[in-house]
Amino acid sequence: MTTPARFTPNPKMEYRRLGRSGLKVSVLSFGSWVTFDTQMKDDTARECMQNAWDAGCNFFDNAEAYAGGESEAIMGRVIADLGWRRQDYVLSTKVFWGIDGNVPNMNNTLNRKYLHHSIEGCLDRLQVDFVDLLFCHRADPHTPLEETVWAMSDLVDRGKVLYWGTSEWTADEIRAAWEIAERHHLHKPVMEQPQYNMLERRRVEVEYKRLYEDIGLGTTIWSPLASGVLTGKYIDGVPGDSRAALPGYSWLAERLTSAATQEKVKRLIPISDRLGCTLAQMSLAWCTKNPNVSTVITGASKASQVTENFGALEVIDALTPDVMAEIKSVLKS
Repeated sequence: MTTPARFTPNPKMEYRRLGRSGLKVSVLSFGSWVTFDTQMKDDTARECMQNAWDAGCNFFDNAEAYAGGESEAIMGRVIADLGWRRQDYVLSTKVFWGIDGNVPNMNNTLNRKYLHHSIEGCLDRLQVDFVDLLFCHRADPHTPLEETVWAMSDLVDRGKVLYWGTSEWTADEIRAAWEIAERHHLHKPVMEQPQYNMLERRRVEVEYKRLYEDIGLGTTIWSPLASGVLTGKYIDGVPGDSRAALPGYSWLAERLTSAATQEKVKRLIPISDRLGCTLAQMSLAWCTKNPNVSTVITGASKASQVTENFGALEVIDALTPDVMAEIKSVLKS
């Protein structure tokens, strides 16, 4: 019998509490959006996840809708192949869009029936008995919020989920869900997964500001590199091997190559050069400087990108108040 691979914390990695919960997640984590199945299969995914693990990453993010469920299946196969102990890693997924086409009750919803069925599919593909975190991938205006809160709390009671939260919900929606749970003594939403990076700051820094203190909201932020624009690779156009060049992502290319965006990127590069790091590393480190960010979800299409991304751990201390002020002046321009 093979001995399970044990996790070794990286002394350079910070492990932050997820909001007011007791769960600790690595400040840099790894997610599968866009890349799994679309840009890489099992072998490359295995290399990427092992590189993240070796760097001290203990949190791995996924979603039911990513690649129509195949992203979860790849991650499940990789974890089983690597032989990681279940207690050593934190695993998440997200539900809302569904993967069963136009079947009534199985798409674009958070009703009790959908949540009951979807979690079983997620667990089967991920090859686990439970997920640590389950996110409501979007808010559902057609299902009573009380029904969703009760159903999510039930999943926690049933041991299918340890903590539940939201993704891209408004502050009012999050607070309303929390208050329903408080009123009925249910399991409350613990975390939110919003977009956050140097170019997209309003929701995390302004809209959610009261929630951090009032309800102890944790955040697992996505797109810390603004879908790659904060690597600098879009300055001269869209590379053929980038996600913006993938079919169906033309909207992304248009946003990433705007003149105003690229001007900010050009002004940020000299700062990262002076610090002796890449723009991507500086951008990731910048996200970690926000104390209300529990973890920064990184992505990659090849193992070398994972190594580079986690090199941001070496940059965090270099972002002194003076450097942060300099970056802020660029972003405000």
